[in-house]
Amino acid sequence: MTNDLHPSNDPVERLARRRAGAKMGWYIHAAVYVLVNLFLVILASSRGQDWAMYPLLGWGLGLLIHGAVVFFVAPGGNFYDRLLDRERKALRGGQRGDRG
Repeated sequence: MTNDLHPSNDPVERLARRRAGAKMGWYIHAAVYVLVNLFLVILASSRGQDWAMYPLLGWGLGLLIHGAVVFFVAPGGNFYDRLLDRERKALRGGQRGDRG
């Protein structure tokens, strides 16, 4: 029986836990975003105002950036994996991988 309280020394297990934690963090962030902004929209519209769109847009941009980092840029994301594979191929082929 494994003990989930003590992380394994297996690098795949550590990466999987880190990726799952990052994704869970984004889902929590998205849930809080929806709940808080729903409250703000209800509050603003009950008073005939439209100021709620400003925090909605600003925080939405932050949520979008957070999601991009978690799902595309961070280790394990598709974009990161593609870049890593390209660099490995370039280094194994004897080419310079740091062309800019």
